[in-house]
Amino acid sequence: MELEYLILVVLAMMLVTYPPRALPLVLLSGRDLPGWLTSWLGYVPVAVISALLAPGLLIQDQRLTIYWQNPYLLAAIPTFLAAIKTRNLFISVLVGMLSLVLVNRLLG
Repeated sequence: MELEYLILVVLAMMLVTYPPRALPLVLLSGRDLPGWLTSWLGYVPVAVISALLAPGLLIQDQRLTIYWQNPYLLAAIPTFLAAIKTRNLFISVLVGMLSLVLVNRLLG
């Protein structure tokens, strides 16, 4: 029964997540979008990644932690600068990982 339940859950998740991704692709492919909409859609990835990262960087133990002893916040600064400068995901991730290791070593 457990395997059948798991398969049912996976299928239900597929049915819930696939249409919102596929419908815009199917409905909008081959159409020219207005310039303002294309410009607006360009901000969506930045907004989504910001919404995903902000809680991890700024909230610890269910409290807002904006102080200089926060290792994640300190490591995010050079990572952000590397992302802006290079616009390369691999380099940004590499700088982020190295920054966090370095900050953790320095803060002890």
